[in-house]
Amino acid sequence: MNESEVLVKVEGLSKKFCKDLKTSLWYGVQDLVSNIRGNKNERQLRDKEFWAVKNINFELRRGECLGLIGHNGAGKSTLLKILNGLINPDSGKITIKGNVGALIELGAGFNPILSGRENIYNNGAVLGFNKEEIDSKIENIIDFSEIREFIDMPVQNYSSGMKVRLGFAVAAQMEPDVLIIDEVLAVGDLGFVTKCFKKIDSLLPKTAVVFVSHSMPMVSRISTQILLMEKGRMEYYGKDVAVGINSYYKKFTNNTTSVLLDDGSIEDFAFEILTDNNIVNWGEDLNFTASFKNNKLKQIPYISIGIYDKENRPVVLMRYDEKKVSISKGKIRLNFIHKKIQLSRGVYTFNVIVNEKFNRNAVFRVNNIQQLFVECDTESFPPFLLDTTLLDVLYEK
Repeated sequence: MNESEVLVKVEGLSKKFCKDLKTSLWYGVQDLVSNIRGNKNERQLRDKEFWAVKNINFELRRGECLGLIGHNGAGKSTLLKILNGLINPDSGKITIKGNVGALIELGAGFNPILSGRENIYNNGAVLGFNKEEIDSKIENIIDFSEIREFIDMPVQNYSSGMKVRLGFAVAAQMEPDVLIIDEVLAVGDLGFVTKCFKKIDSLLPKTAVVFVSHSMPMVSRISTQILLMEKGRMEYYGKDVAVGINSYYKKFTNNTTSVLLDDGSIEDFAFEILTDNNIVNWGEDLNFTASFKNNKLKQIPYISIGIYDKENRPVVLMRYDEKKVSISKGKIRLNFIHKKIQLSRGVYTFNVIVNEKFNRNAVFRVNNIQQLFVECDTESFPPFLLDTTLLDVLYEK
């Protein structure tokens, strides 16, 4: 087995669709007549047509995983259907070597009136395996799917999670040369998803994987290269996974502030990052302030400051010593500093809760009150880039 072998090669791939069914049928008749006459030149867009996929190029070798990302309607599903042979491109060329296993749509390829066991044989045959080969793997498939007690029940009675379990088990245990996975793991429970990724890890050295997901942690987990699509075209393609993912996140930057709680104890609350354009370099000190007009509070409140990443997941809760100092009505300003910030490069948002005491009696809460832009020469997906020192290098005999 040649580990550097190119298993998937896509060259100048394009596919167009028509927005109107009636017009599409008429264009189809025109194209059929044109083909009979021998005109095989690439046709330009006509009225009501659009490019679902336009001029896509990439190579995928054995042992590599292509993370295919982009928002809904970017062309990912169309590209996958072309790769899987479900639809033909209008132009371009695809070269795929070996067997292809695909999990493109939930339950796709299953006959609903047949049992899970019968569908295993059907899917295995589609992948190019004979009965003897499937016989040798069926017990492993059933064990992996964890639905043995339901394996002889019609698939139409399966839940969505059961279909994912069976579909992935067949695709993975048959060990195809090329494995295509489109978002289906999103409906699996956490334990099974973890099990699937471990299986992908074991398959990857001898398989080429195309993985589509809106979950960037999942994409970053296994991808060796990234293809970011936008309106059917390649916006980014390369082996720097973090660059591709951060380019994807920039499309969804949200700076809308939401006040979730305000009991009138304070007013005119403001939160300010004391840098130009809210930009701080990795390793620098971060200075910021919180100010408000006090109406009812008897002592300095505790400000709970949470920092959230690009997927709105909490990554930081800032903590400081509570100061039990009496205050009167009027304007108050609190100054903060965080020494040597080690958040990785990217965009982060601040959520703030004003409490009468540490983690108690919230009087004001606001989400996305400020955005922080961390700059760094190193591009990485994990939210922290920790400053670490190499102490020495030892040569052992």
